[in-house]
Amino acid sequence: MRLATRLPGERCLAEDDADRISSIREQIMLVGDRWRTRHPWIGGHQDAIGMTIFVAAILGMVGDSALYAVGVLPWWVTIVVTAFWLSLLHELEHDLIHSMYFRTNKWVHNAMILGVWVFRPSTINPWVRRRLHLHHHEVSGTESDLEERGITNGQRWGGHRLLSLLDTMLGIYTRPFRTHRIVNEYVARAARDAADARFLAVTVPLGYFPLGAVHYGLWHIAIGVHVYELFGGNVPHNAAYHAMNFLAVTLLAPNAIRTFCLHFVSSNLHYYGDVEAHNVLQQTQVWTAKWLWPMQALCFNFGGTHAIHHFLVRDPFYVREAIRRECQVILRERGVRFNDFGTFRRGNRFSLGSLAGPVEP
Repeated sequence: MRLATRLPGERCLAEDDADRISSIREQIMLVGDRWRTRHPWIGGHQDAIGMTIFVAAILGMVGDSALYAVGVLPWWVTIVVTAFWLSLLHELEHDLIHSMYFRTNKWVHNAMILGVWVFRPSTINPWVRRRLHLHHHEVSGTESDLEERGITNGQRWGGHRLLSLLDTMLGIYTRPFRTHRIVNEYVARAARDAADARFLAVTVPLGYFPLGAVHYGLWHIAIGVHVYELFGGNVPHNAAYHAMNFLAVTLLAPNAIRTFCLHFVSSNLHYYGDVEAHNVLQQTQVWTAKWLWPMQALCFNFGGTHAIHHFLVRDPFYVREAIRRECQVILRERGVRFNDFGTFRRGNRFSLGSLAGPVEP
């Protein structure tokens, strides 16, 4: 088999894979172009659409909180509906990382980034995440892919992986040496020079500071208080107690459930370990199974559309969702996997047979 264009420092892709990748990108671009032709108002108003979704999601969260406060919405409905609004903010953050909104207006652009972080305090600093995510696109499925490895991609399924998906901070605390190792692998690969390596070595470990530290601290306190009550402890139901419960229902729990859904889908959607460098065909699969829809609903169908993004970064999340059916036909016809749930057994390895290399415990 002949080989295609060589990538610096790495084995080049097989020609048929390179051709399939190029064909998929071209076809997805054509689908997006046709959709924009049918909806010309989209092309010239991408900034306005992003801002509208941003404001609507925040107003939705505020409205849920108000309806819960006056007793219209029960706590469980408030948590689920608010988690949906948060999923929109996550998609906006992802698009903002790729500079899809207010590219030439840095003040508004950064104000939106700050806003999506404030309302999703369980997440890493989005300015730190930008470097992680762009690096993820370059090295997806390899050792320095900190963004995915940090949410358990490539780990053997077991107690620690489940704990990490349920609570990212507890996952870090219970495996600090693993976290230190994968951060070092990221810094070694991503740093441009020695000064940049020192900068990354400081900023990446502090990615959850301060909002993440506050979020997880309050969330753990809320869980601890209710577990204490469950086992017969006496907790005074004073103003602080009710304020804690209100915050847990309207912000902390929605963020926790949304984060679990996204991390579960993303960490298993991506392949790891035996992935050929830069081979987008091996980086992700597509999930369309109906049993996944409760999770997909709280991460805006990430499993059904993220593979599209790996092939073509250009389109914002709502366009990917609008064109996903046509794009999924293109992906399937050209060999991208669908609903490969053997990934759970294989520790996310791409190989369908025996594991290629050891699985991280």
